[in-house]
Amino acid sequence: MAAKEAADRLGIKLPADVFSDNPQVRAAAGLTRSVAGGEAEAASDETVKKDSVGNVLQDGDTITVIKDLKVKGTSLVVKVGTKVKNIRLCDGDHDIDCKIDGIGPMKLKSEFVRKV
Repeated sequence: MAAKEAADRLGIKLPADVFSDNPQVRAAAGLTRSVAGGEAEAASDETVKKDSVGNVLQDGDTITVIKDLKVKGTSLVVKVGTKVKNIRLCDGDHDIDCKIDGIGPMKLKSEFVRKV
């Protein structure tokens, strides 16, 4: 019961099965928690990136820009219809890493592109 007292003293709310003395209850709780955590982890690893129309994007695809995009920090603009070849998908807010002719390497959001 030392763990329960410590949790209460620190103001931490823990599920009742954590404090159970029954090994079967502890084992079952551990199994269900690890399975749920594993599923969430697997789902985040297999995130599917889609373009503005819903087409699934993959590394190496060719895309076109569907909206004029201002390049931050410069006076350059990526025009509508600009074709971008050989994209790479990455994690984060800007999920496409690419190289645009005349501008250079940049990251794009998938909501502003369409797969060719």
